[in-house]
Amino acid sequence: METVSKYFGCEVFNDTVMKNSLPPEAYNLMQRTIKNGKHLEIGLANVVANAMKDWAIEKGATHFTHWFQPMTGITAEKHDSFISPVSGGKVIMEFSGKELIQGEPDASSFPSGGLRATFEARGYTAWDATSYAFIKDNTLCIPTAFCSYGGHALDKKTPLLRSMQALSRQALRVVKLFGNEDVNFVDTTVGAEQEYFLIDRSVFDKRKDLIYTGRTLFGAKPPKGQEMDDHYFGAIKPRVLSFMKELDEELWKLGILAKTEHNEVAPAQHELAPIFTTTNIAADHNQLTMELMQKIAKKHDMVCLLHEKPFAGVNGSGKHNNWSISTDTGKNLLNPGDTPAQNAQFLLFLCAVIKAVDDYQDLLRISVASAGNDHRLGANEAPPAIVSMFLGTELSEILEAIENDVAYGKKEKELMRIGVHTLPKFPKDSTDRNRTSPFAFTGNKFEFRMLGSSASISDANVMINTSVAEVLKQFADQLENSPDFEKDLHDLIKKTISEHKRIIFNGNGYDDKWVEEAEKRGLMNLRSTPDCIPYLLAPKNVKLFSDHKVYSIEELKAQCDIQLEVYSKVINIEALTLLNMVNKDILPAVSGFVRELSAAYNQKKQTGLSLDLSYEEDMIKELSSLSGELYNQKSKLEKEMEKRESFEDMNEKAVFFRDVILAGMNEIRRTVDSMEDKTRSSAWPYPTYGAILFSVK
Repeated sequence: METVSKYFGCEVFNDTVMKNSLPPEAYNLMQRTIKNGKHLEIGLANVVANAMKDWAIEKGATHFTHWFQPMTGITAEKHDSFISPVSGGKVIMEFSGKELIQGEPDASSFPSGGLRATFEARGYTAWDATSYAFIKDNTLCIPTAFCSYGGHALDKKTPLLRSMQALSRQALRVVKLFGNEDVNFVDTTVGAEQEYFLIDRSVFDKRKDLIYTGRTLFGAKPPKGQEMDDHYFGAIKPRVLSFMKELDEELWKLGILAKTEHNEVAPAQHELAPIFTTTNIAADHNQLTMELMQKIAKKHDMVCLLHEKPFAGVNGSGKHNNWSISTDTGKNLLNPGDTPAQNAQFLLFLCAVIKAVDDYQDLLRISVASAGNDHRLGANEAPPAIVSMFLGTELSEILEAIENDVAYGKKEKELMRIGVHTLPKFPKDSTDRNRTSPFAFTGNKFEFRMLGSSASISDANVMINTSVAEVLKQFADQLENSPDFEKDLHDLIKKTISEHKRIIFNGNGYDDKWVEEAEKRGLMNLRSTPDCIPYLLAPKNVKLFSDHKVYSIEELKAQCDIQLEVYSKVINIEALTLLNMVNKDILPAVSGFVRELSAAYNQKKQTGLSLDLSYEEDMIKELSSLSGELYNQKSKLEKEMEKRESFEDMNEKAVFFRDVILAGMNEIRRTVDSMEDKTRSSAWPYPTYGAILFSVK
């Protein structure tokens, strides 16, 4: 069997392949393009395209595609073959530099938020040379950005690349203040932990709600859920292990650094964590990971669910965005070192993140907003909707000492004593892990834990990068011409701590008292998607994105409209699915079961059996009453649904879907779940929660 090190990255046109397939001069020019963002001349593009084509054909590829990430949140691709006709009815295989660096997919059918009219079809894809091309399904995939004819971003990647440039530009100014003259650029890095559910294909196929919406709209609580904590980190079932093994192999072939996998808290829930990499590449890799999870699950007769809350009563799935900042010389700017109190550069960058999260807490909340994630945030499985930061004891004490101008006495690291003499003693970490914190410092990075499992990580990282870039700009403006750098640096750090310490919270984010405390601190509690999306157009946010050239005002308005429209469409589809299930399956099934009970009751009556304690009579009454309630509830919802096209304002429409439609759906769910508990299993039209969550043996 071939070792992983031999086949890792074998489907990627990576640096090693480039070096072996390009002339030395072309390779050096290509490296300059990748590392320094230099313009790719058409002559060089032709050389690279030809080498890429030969490599891809050798790998069995017959087509190429510009692989991009429109604002649908998933990936898109249009395949073109390499063939080109020649005389004699023959073809040759060709791929030009122009085809490599620019494509022209139809831009009219993707979400644009008004940036494109339906009849305006032209759009462009442009090669992101910093993200390697790869082979998928015998097709050469070229990672690209996607923009409109007028140059507006129509994708997730373009703003992400802009935000990375903005942060690098400002971070470079700051690191130079500390004498780092050898640094040429600063990158943000991300490792995106991915949670997901695996269920058997047979139960999925019998649930219309899972098929159409990705989540269960009904489901009574099973006798056993996650309360025994026996699934988390438990032994992985052979069938799931086989899936994970194939997933790892396919990810490794694509150069994706899949590292850790385990069972998660809920039954049927699992997680995969990669090693961190440059942010735009991490975003590409996470999209590929989600795609491969769903594709490979089908091969194992399972379905991979990436919805944030597919099942009520058990944990939903998130995505943890482990974010840090590093120089091109390999220094992690968020690494405190052995003496963080004396590491001024680290403290300044730490304060930049603290101020950015406080100043732009609304943007971080917006970056994770979706109809699916609204079900998860604030439950005892995910951070609350209130944005706060966890720093841990040592860093909090250091910042407090700086604020109060007192000396910080570093304590010796306490040894962990396990209590078993055969086990080694080891140093205790200076920061614990806080699973309830939305934005937690974890040693040399921040873990942003609010993302939903199906989300593109690009949105969150655009917000983090841009807000931190703005604060670094403010810091650099104050310090670059300072007559007394050390004094002004100390005063700046002290002032930042004093003004923004309200965002730091090391306690239990699930505690109701925290909601009260956060309100006293003046922190925002944006509970739902319609609550937070309008803040995207707040003047301070428009100025932020405009100043750093990440989003134009037109692009921000488009983002607003798209997110609100998607929110309404998701709930609309869910409501239509729910009504279909109630009308066509649930009411007829319960009615049929009541008829059976009535027949049994009448038979008892005719035979003269005692009817004092009649199961049939009681169930007939209860189910008939519930059926009446359900009929009235669903009729009311159907009437409310007729109003949904009357809204012109996107935000008003989203609020209507949240307050009226979703509320009506939840009312119906409570009735249906009660009916399920009282209906014979074989008479119920759908697989139950117990059957679904424990379907993979």
